[in-house]
Amino acid sequence: MQRLLVFALVGLIAQLVDGALGMAYGVTSSSLLLLYGLAPAAASASVHLAETITTAVSGLAHWRMGNWHRPTVRGLVLPGAVGAFLGAVLLASLPAERVRPVVAGFLLILGVYILVRFTLAAMPRHRRPPRLRLRYVMPLGFVAGLLDATGGGGWGPIATPALMVRGDLPPHQVVGSVSIAEFAVAVSATLGFALTLGWEGVAWLQVAALVAGGAVAAPLAAWMARRLPAQVLGVMVGTAVLLVNLRTLFGAAGITGLTRLLAYALVAAVCLGLLVQAALRSRRQAASQVQHPATD
Repeated sequence: MQRLLVFALVGLIAQLVDGALGMAYGVTSSSLLLLYGLAPAAASASVHLAETITTAVSGLAHWRMGNWHRPTVRGLVLPGAVGAFLGAVLLASLPAERVRPVVAGFLLILGVYILVRFTLAAMPRHRRPPRLRLRYVMPLGFVAGLLDATGGGGWGPIATPALMVRGDLPPHQVVGSVSIAEFAVAVSATLGFALTLGWEGVAWLQVAALVAGGAVAAPLAAWMARRLPAQVLGVMVGTAVLLVNLRTLFGAAGITGLTRLLAYALVAAVCLGLLVQAALRSRRQAASQVQHPATD
């Protein structure tokens, strides 16, 4: 029972981060299940089964809060579902360990760019109408879905920064659109795993605990994504991207122990300083807009 409570707590925290920042539920939950002793395919299958419930609750919460952009969701859903199904079916044969570090390095660069953009670059007061092109969104959805199924997590860490780095959508709409589309990805991956692995390897009690924790956190996470200032949310997303992908790169390079801990501490300290700077800057801009409201 104590172990199940730990799983429920992890599910709650992971969904709180995932719903607010658009990533981390799959990575966090998969890591815990692998530590528990599940095989990679069984861990990924269990996580995606849990996500069929948590993503439905999270997507509904984001939809009700208005945290989404309809064309982006439409462009992500079908390619993401196809990629997730293929990733689940081909998990045993795909060289995921070789692909994952390359993707992590690319995402690390995106994470740094996001941090720079939301701390140093000027934020426009009036955003142009959103206009993401399907020729960009659809391949992104396919790749993110494919890698998500093969690695047990990757939809959010790939799709969220790739969309946010373009600057076409407000951060809360990026997070919400990715979260809503993730439901189709989770369902498709679960069907793929069911066809290839069956249900024997699923850790049912652990899945139930992850679902319970995630369902509780989903509405609060959607509210946080809507209410947090764009600059603060952007820095938080960039920080999450860095930490998640540093973990992958360190694992591939065999970096462990004190060196790994010091690197995490340094990144966390820098990102905390940028977060404080973004919060102060956002507060100053809000005060300036109150004193000098824009006129048409």
